[in-house]
Amino acid sequence: MSTGSAKVRKPYVHAVRAAAIHAFDESYPGLRFAPVVVVIAAYDEEGGIGSVLQDVAPEACGVTIDTLVIDDGSRDRTSEVSREHGAHVARLERNCGHGIALRLGYELARDHGAQYIVTLDGDRQWDPLEVPSVLEPLVAGEADLVLGSRVLGHSENDNRFRHAGVYVFAWLISLLTRTRVTDTSTGLRAMRSEVTATVRQEQVQYQTSELLIGAIYQGYRIAERPIVQHKRIAGETKKGNDLLYAFRYANVVLRTWDRERRAAATASRRTG
Repeated sequence: MSTGSAKVRKPYVHAVRAAAIHAFDESYPGLRFAPVVVVIAAYDEEGGIGSVLQDVAPEACGVTIDTLVIDDGSRDRTSEVSREHGAHVARLERNCGHGIALRLGYELARDHGAQYIVTLDGDRQWDPLEVPSVLEPLVAGEADLVLGSRVLGHSENDNRFRHAGVYVFAWLISLLTRTRVTDTSTGLRAMRSEVTATVRQEQVQYQTSELLIGAIYQGYRIAERPIVQHKRIAGETKKGNDLLYAFRYANVVLRTWDRERRAAATASRRTG
């Protein structure tokens, strides 16, 4: 995904989102999704997304699965490859940011009947074969948001700075929210669709921590399952400079935590 500001929503986003929704509804009239929708926000991922989509099982944990790709203004054949592999596709005609693309996917999934939403990336760092592992606690009624954890599992990433960052941010969010988590930036997550509707989400990037912190403060049940993070099979990372990424991620964590704890305190006073 692009590395634009996490604070300022690009001025064209509203119109681009509206156009994407309109085009999607025209392409899939009367669409009713399966109970599970795997949402993939992709930007210039034609080299990897076909491999991801072909390994998403049509059924897991006794429920059927559909795939939805949000093409975030790609300049390559991401949309075409996705359709060739049977995915539903919504295309943003300009690059809007990973968080905005995911929220569009959440909205389309909810509006067309999804009960559960699973997220993957288009580069196969997160293995579609592990979808059943994160989905199972939801279907069993044991959790509302499930994180695939490379800390509980394994990571093939040899970037020591990013590897250390996973641990640091897990420690920070666990400390702030008093809820133990081991991987706050995982791209493989499963959640009840209502979580995406009730948790406040504003970030253009770094949205994983925003959704997690908001879900914790709203009382949703959080669970984790061990997974493996692989090296990307094609293309290049869009995260940019490691230090800048870490600074921006930390800023989102702290700002979201402050916002959500204040909101929770206000709600408590009103109900008390």
